[in-house]
Amino acid sequence: MLDLQTISDRIEIDDLITRYTRAVDQLDWALYDTVFTPDATIDYTASGGIAGTRDEVRDWLAATLPMFAQMQHYVCQKEVTLHGDTAELVVYLMNPMAIEQPDGSMWRMEMGGHYLHQLVRTPDGWRSRELVEKMVWDRKD
Repeated sequence: MLDLQTISDRIEIDDLITRYTRAVDQLDWALYDTVFTPDATIDYTASGGIAGTRDEVRDWLAATLPMFAQMQHYVCQKEVTLHGDTAELVVYLMNPMAIEQPDGSMWRMEMGGHYLHQLVRTPDGWRSRELVEKMVWDRKD
């Protein structure tokens, strides 16, 4: 049986992951910062990205993601392991994206995998202090 704190934590963590996907898809970097602790590390190397601090990765995303004419991050199947004020989170992901070509056609790609988060409870709520992306599959047209 789940106690009220566990239920509350799981809802807050679910909202955190929704905020992450909205921030990335809407290129909202102020919102992106609210997902992570200021000293967080993020590793997107599995999908060809970079690894670095929250600010380094945020700035890289801000420079890189506008090349995509279409993108949408889907997350589901969240496995949350709570340890008081810390938590481990495994989230399944799927990310379809498209780049508009000079002739107006779209080059499309999809990828799927997992986000592995190390979370911490802060005075402002749950935040990720580490995110590692693991790829399982991809498809490119």
